[in-house]
Amino acid sequence: MVSQARVRAPELRGEGGWINTGGRDLRLADLRGRTVILDFWTFCCVNCLHVLDELRELEERHRDTLVIVGVHSPKFAHEADHQAVVDAVERYQVAHPVLDDPGLETWKQYAVRAWPTLVVIDPEGYVVAQHAGEGHAHAITRLVAELEREHAAKGTLRRAGSPYELPEPEPTALRFPGKVLRLPEGGFLVSDTTRHQLVELAPDGETVLRRVGSGERGLVDGGAAEARFSEPQGLALLPDGKTVVVADTVNHALRSYEPDSGEVRTLAGTGEQWWQGAATDGPARRVALSSPWDVEWFDGRLWIAMAGVHQLWTYTPPAEGGAEGTVRAEAGTTNEGLVDGPAAEAWFAQPSGLSASADGKRLWVADSETSAVRWIERADGDRQGGDADGHADRRAGGQADGGLHVRTAAGTGLFDFGHRDGEAGQALFQHPLGVTALPGGRVAVSDTYNHALRCYDPATGEVTTLATDLRELSDAVLVEHAGEGAGEGTRAEIVVVESARHRLTRLRLPEEAVRVDPVAHRTQRSATEVAPGELLLDVVFQAPEGQKPDDRYGPSTRLVVGSTPPELLAEGAGPGTDLRRRLRLAEGVAEGVLHVSATAASCDDPDGAGEAAEYPACHVHQQDWGVPVRVTGSGTRRLPLVLAGMDDGRES
Repeated sequence: MVSQARVRAPELRGEGGWINTGGRDLRLADLRGRTVILDFWTFCCVNCLHVLDELRELEERHRDTLVIVGVHSPKFAHEADHQAVVDAVERYQVAHPVLDDPGLETWKQYAVRAWPTLVVIDPEGYVVAQHAGEGHAHAITRLVAELEREHAAKGTLRRAGSPYELPEPEPTALRFPGKVLRLPEGGFLVSDTTRHQLVELAPDGETVLRRVGSGERGLVDGGAAEARFSEPQGLALLPDGKTVVVADTVNHALRSYEPDSGEVRTLAGTGEQWWQGAATDGPARRVALSSPWDVEWFDGRLWIAMAGVHQLWTYTPPAEGGAEGTVRAEAGTTNEGLVDGPAAEAWFAQPSGLSASADGKRLWVADSETSAVRWIERADGDRQGGDADGHADRRAGGQADGGLHVRTAAGTGLFDFGHRDGEAGQALFQHPLGVTALPGGRVAVSDTYNHALRCYDPATGEVTTLATDLRELSDAVLVEHAGEGAGEGTRAEIVVVESARHRLTRLRLPEEAVRVDPVAHRTQRSATEVAPGELLLDVVFQAPEGQKPDDRYGPSTRLVVGSTPPELLAEGAGPGTDLRRRLRLAEGVAEGVLHVSATAASCDDPDGAGEAAEYPACHVHQQDWGVPVRVTGSGTRRLPLVLAGMDDGRES
């Protein structure tokens, strides 16, 4: 048994300052005597949002001995804007202090490599645990309770009120709305995300006709007044013209809403989050989902942008007289990245917006984390604009097989983004959340972090900007009006959800593009310098205390490795079960990104005997890393990534 050196937690610093503290700056010394959890997050990251939800119950249960501190560490340029962070804290109802660290100062001090990462600090100010990814709530809950008992006995526990101060809410009709649907009668239905409601608006887009949902977070069916949602997003009308399907994002469910009756019921999902190894098809209410963000009817089924697992799923309603529909994963591997090809082999990164083309041949996808506009179609279908998307086909290396195929119109990957118009292969977006099919085959893009409405035209292969200064637009819907005068044709306008301005905004579709000075960004995370040739990838996982690896049905771990560009890795790409792998970097490739996806399963072992309890609770720990690397002669030959590890000064 070796005693490990105790590590004092570095001070918390960030030039953006503190949020949710009433204007006060916090120091770790102010929190001494209580357990502190640092949650390194960024508001674009769906896995970070999952962790926020995982921590809510723990935060409430130990409110006088535990302080959670969010350390906001931006990926995108927009996320370094302090007001955007303030908005995100309200949008996602973060009920603890948040340090805005736009320069990644505290991120570097704690040697963090991935979003999200949780660091636990004991009441004496020492780091005792670090966990990357999600799924660690059970282990952290147990550790927090243990630290509370231990330090109460030592006399080093201090009970006190939380430093959190709730900001004064603003009285607006909508609060951070997410998606919008045009109703058959001409009005609009909006997902009022932060208030956990749906709101019906008159055709003017402003007058509130009805609120659906009590406004309390929850998963409750029933009438408009008693139903409950949890941060709903996408909306779609089924072909019957009477039923709206709602992507109830944080409930991991699909709900239905009947405007005629006001009734809400659950169509799909169990209310629990999907984890690796769970079913990916079956009866809709018996299969778990993961953060469904948008929905759209296409190809005879309802498609789901399953942001939480980087996939597209479908929901098929029950046959007439049937009680329950079915769900199925259709596209994506759950690996996060940008890879085209046959649907089952493609990679997505938080698909967040869907729109079917008017001819029914394409389903457009806003793939937010790769800042890309993509589509899915039958591989033997219409290939309009083939010259413009040739770069995407080369990237895929796939071939038409008569099935569903994923292609990319514009976007390059996880770490490059910006605002640049022109030929699609060179155009850049910044975390788009919505797409809207337009007449003539074009698609409008809600380019969220650029605050701009953009347009991709497959016929020309060009991307243009239609409008700017639209604060965090997240969706748009086309509205066509018949001409009122003699000889007038149809007049089209687009209604945009300005989420950060809490409103719908009407725009006439311009005939010409708006001129915008091009800007290109790469994420500010510094690249890890690695030596040429062989590189040892070492994913560190230690089952939390009181648990053992769950190897009852085979290996308890899984590791998938890839790279951008694919040529970066000469050896070592692909899946496996060992969390340590020797990679070989190809000669002549100086830099790129390693994509690493690790999963580990553990079960309760309360007696520490190495055997799980008779009916153990089992847990899945998972994380995706995108690690920028640069090949240099002085670089490291070992790349350690911590999935879950302890450094608590106890004997081990």
